[in-house]
Formats: sequence, structure tokens, C-alpha cells
Amino acid sequence: MSTYSIKHYQQEDKTVWDNFIAASKNKTFLFYRDFMEYHADRFTDYSLLIYKKDQLVAVIPAHAEGKKLFSHQGLTYGGFILSRKIKFSEVFEVFKQLLVFLENDGFEILEIKNIPSFYNTLPAEELDYLCFLLKAEISRVDIAAVIDMKNRLPIQKNRLEGVKKAEKQQLKIEETTDFSAFWNDILIPNLARSHDAAPVHSLGEIKLLNQLFPQNIRQFNVIDARRKIVGGATIFDTEQVAHVQYISGDEYKQQLGSLDFLFHYLITDVFKDKRYMDFGTSNENAGKNLNAGLQYWKECFGARTFVHRSFRIKIKNHHNLNAVLL
Repeated sequence: MSTYSIKHYQQEDKTVWDNFIAASKNKTFLFYRDFMEYHADRFTDYSLLIYKKDQLVAVIPAHAEGKKLFSHQGLTYGGFILSRKIKFSEVFEVFKQLLVFLENDGFEILEIKNIPSFYNTLPAEELDYLCFLLKAEISRVDIAAVIDMKNRLPIQKNRLEGVKKAEKQQLKIEETTDFSAFWNDILIPNLARSHDAAPVHSLGEIKLLNQLFPQNIRQFNVIDARRKIVGGATIFDTEQVAHVQYISGDEYKQQLGSLDFLFHYLITDVFKDKRYMDFGTSNENAGKNLNAGLQYWKECFGARTFVHRSFRIKIKNHHNLNAVLL
């Protein structure tokens, strides 16, 4: 009889799941069930809990589409979420058992959009090595522009000039729990005009998520002297990373220096004690193109590159793990 057992997530597992996420080494609040389930109608949940005897040692937030299992298309990232105490040999065995379980359930492909390493509170790159052994395909790579706040580069002169413009225009920054002005007046029109797109989260969804996670989802608006919103940013505030989920300014942002002003404040004041400031990716076309101008703007604040990998694993290749450990 195997030491390990795997079970499908059920609603009665919510407290167990959330408590495990809170104590794991490679997690953010995106893996709590309240966040995962705000759009549950769009996905067939297939999240799994993996036990060693009676001890929960790993979970995988996932959803099913035919013979493919994804972790996770409804989240910025997914992954194989691990306890803080787990050692490599246990991760190895757990993942092998997971692949056998999925094969028995009729799956052929496991796609993992892995959580970037700078979110990890302990080293947690076991999956990279396992994917090498399994001959997994790197299906996508995005680059995240990230500031190491404990080893921060100076903000460049061109961004500081924007800050001076904003101060001359008497711009102010306000944190608010009202997302309406930023969504309706700035973000939605800009995305529609520039990219023929809409925000990933509707106004109703971001309001709901803010009510569920008020300490983690924060809105900062830039206001001019007439009390008109001219720009803003939505920050996902995690244990050691401040992640910029949305950035947008009005058509006068260059003349006003509104976004330079905002991010100078966020970096040097609000999030100065965070481990990392993550501006997110500047990729387009499934990672194959990069918005070089946007990347340059982020780098002028001192951001540098982390990669965000997605893996495609053929589940039948679990046999590759049979004779690895000596």
C-alpha cells in the first residue's frame, strides 16, 4: 500500500486547503479558495490534495479541459504548492504519484503555469528539475520586471523628471477602496483604445475580490488639482511581493508625469519594506513579443528580469522517474 494518497478537492475541504496554503512555501493569496472560485463558473475545477499518510504535503490548484489538466488558466500562475518541511525525495515521489493518478483518470497532458520563484518564501524549484527529467516542453516564457527592494538600483533621472512635473502640477496620490473611477474613466477606455481589450477582472469582480481580500488588493489613484483622476495602479500585495496588476494613465500622462509620480511613491514609501516590487510582464503574443518601451519604463525604476515559465508535461512520461534516485 502506497504511503501517499490523492483526493479531489471538495467544498468541505476549504478550511484544510486554505490552512495549507497559508503555511506553504510557494504560495500567494490567489490560491485561497475564495479567490479561485470568484469565476468558478468558467472552469471545471480539478484541484487535488496529496497526503503522506494523514499529513497534507502538497496541493495543485487545477481545472480540466478534456484530456488536459491546467494549473491554472484562470489565475496569473498556478503550480505544485508544497509544505515548508517537505524534502526533495518526498516531492519527487509525490509528483510521480500525481502523474500516475492523472493517467488513471484519463489525462494525457499536464500544463503548469508555474508561480515565479520570487514569490517563494523558501527555495521551491523542484518542479523545474522534474520537468527536465520528464522531457517537458517549455510552452511559454514571459519576463517579469522586478525590483529587488533589498538591493535597489537608483531610479533614473528621466523618471525623477516626471516626478518633478507632477509635483509642479500639484498632483496627489490617494489610496481608495472605490475602484469605479479608475476602472471606468482610465483603465477600460485605455485598454479598449490601445489594445482593443478589456481588464481581466470586471469592475464587479475586482470589487468582490477587494471585499474578500481587503489587505491584499489595493487601489492607488493619482488626482489632479481639480480632483479629477488622471492615473492609477491596482496592486496585489502578497507576503513578500507587491505585484502591479494594472497600471494606466490618461492621455496627458507624459506631460503630467502622473505614473512616474505614482511609482516613485509606491517604491520609496508604501512598499519600501517589501522584498520585491513586481511590475508584471510586458509580453504580447503568448510571450513571443515584448513591448520594449514599456519594459524600458519599468527598468528605469530599477526593475530587472525574472522569467515566468509554463510547462507542458506528457503524463505518460512518468516512467522517466522510475530510476532517478540512487
